Amino acid sequence: MRILFLTSAHNSLSQRLWIELSERGHEVSVCIAATGEAMIAAASNDVPDLIIAPMLKIAVPKEVWSRYLCLIVHPGIRGDRGPSSLDWAIANHEKIWGVTIIEAADEFDAGPIWASYEFTIETNPPSKSSLYRGYVTEAAVRGILEAVARIESGDSPRDPLQPGPEHLFGRLRPPMRQADRGIDWMRDKTALIVRKIRAADSSPGVLGTLLGRTCYLYGAHEEECLRGAPGEVLAHRDGAICIGTIDGAVWISHLKAKNAVESEDVSLFSEGYKFARAERRPIAGIKLPAAQILGSQLVDVPEAPLPIDAPADHHTFREIVYTEEDQIGFLSFDFYNGAMSTSQCYRLRDAFLYARSRPTRVIVLLGGRDFWSNGIHLNVIEANADPARESWHNINAIDDLIFEILNTMSHLVVAGLRGNAGAGGAMLALAADHVYARSGVVLNPHYRSMGGLYGSEYWTYTLPRRVGQTRALELTLSCQPIGARAAREIGFLDDVFGEDQIAFEAELKKRASALVRHPAFRLMLRNKHERRLHDEYIKPLANYRAEELERMRLNFFGPDPAYHTARQRFVFKGKTPESSRELSRVEESARKTDLAEVELILQN
Repeated sequence: MRILFLTSAHNSLSQRLWIELSERGHEVSVCIAATGEAMIAAASNDVPDLIIAPMLKIAVPKEVWSRYLCLIVHPGIRGDRGPSSLDWAIANHEKIWGVTIIEAADEFDAGPIWASYEFTIETNPPSKSSLYRGYVTEAAVRGILEAVARIESGDSPRDPLQPGPEHLFGRLRPPMRQADRGIDWMRDKTALIVRKIRAADSSPGVLGTLLGRTCYLYGAHEEECLRGAPGEVLAHRDGAICIGTIDGAVWISHLKAKNAVESEDVSLFSEGYKFARAERRPIAGIKLPAAQILGSQLVDVPEAPLPIDAPADHHTFREIVYTEEDQIGFLSFDFYNGAMSTSQCYRLRDAFLYARSRPTRVIVLLGGRDFWSNGIHLNVIEANADPARESWHNINAIDDLIFEILNTMSHLVVAGLRGNAGAGGAMLALAADHVYARSGVVLNPHYRSMGGLYGSEYWTYTLPRRVGQTRALELTLSCQPIGARAAREIGFLDDVFGEDQIAFEAELKKRASALVRHPAFRLMLRNKHERRLHDEYIKPLANYRAEELERMRLNFFGPDPAYHTARQRFVFKGKTPESSRELSRVEESARKTDLAEVELILQN
């Protein structure tokens, strides 16, 4: 079928649905729509057999759904209505929740039902965004595939007013306001504070006041050891802050200042590096590590360091964790939204070097549960006094990390992608000897949609050696997501398995153990060493890095402001174009930039 997506953003869910439907032979186009007029125009131009709205912040106009069958992906159980479904589900301790595929109609979220699937929410709930990327996405995929199959077979939708066989039936709920989310530090227990913040994470956050500064709070983690007065900032660790509660403490990893820290307004970039290197940068509206927002106000707050191999004997905040079992070192790095700042890259490099020093045989890089990695940290870069210089520091930091992984001759290195990966984060995985992914993972192995960014991370070495030069060009220039199954078919991944996190981690452990016990383990290490020496003789890693960074230097410091403009639009969630077909001049040039030069670099 010809299927048109109408969506407010081509996010992880819409990308996953695009992949699943495309792999089944459907012709799927995407319209990123900010207005009803844009939806009407897109439907008129495409004349689709079916319209799907994976994530819309505004209603589909009657002019569209009255002419075309339009399915809405609603993140709620049957009968649930309203824009804050997941927020209320987490806040109200719902044990069972779901996704309903609803036909668009006059009444919002009240049309005929084509499919619905339920799932269980843990007692200690994940954040809203984690729930969305996990259970909601999997249920939505099942629901859309069922609905499409029923449409193709000529079936009719179900009665929207009939509860399902599980007797789950929701109701209309109002939008959740900040008044519903507010934290009372003198009354709320730790578990309630964590639940409130997770119900608002990653958007809009919980509005509160810390050390006299009005901020939105994100990234809540229970703390079981530290204690202090309710509302008092007790400690900081790796950018997060710990706040006392009436029965314990809670870590807050990120804040977003409501008001400008500097006096000037955020304005559009006008001329590349000259603007990007302005000495004063406003950070209102940028979600950042909490300690960065509070800055000098934490001067008297003690640090509470925690070794990466500290036993997991209590709840606390940990970004990087190292454990050992059966001659395998497991290194997880769960960075917020998968973004890796300069300091995080170097902390991870140090952690990897520690893992490499241990008497193990295999190192498994686990990334985070929601994201493996998404590369450099655009928010931290944007908030820096000199974004171009910080971009340069950040890309060199991740390159330094990857250099160590590529030159590891004492161990076999396995990358286990539990979550999605994009840009430099996707290329980071390719530094490993074996690369595995969970079946639902979505990859975005490209950079150029970020204002023509060329990328580094040694991708001109690691990507072609896995998929070939032609496919490497296609992946990096098309700027399209790719599913795990397709990535395996082209050699980007070695294998795909595990329908959920538990199954994936269990199988990953089995495969790592098989490598440890392989009778030819020493031979595998020797062959790995010989391949690296051969590749180094043909072209040193330093040459790949120098060529990539020369292009990145132009992106960061050159006269073209495309990267800076795109980064600012990303960070501040700038105005969405009315349609993905209406590319800006910058985006259009990014897709066509220097194909001949890229080919030349890959061939050298």
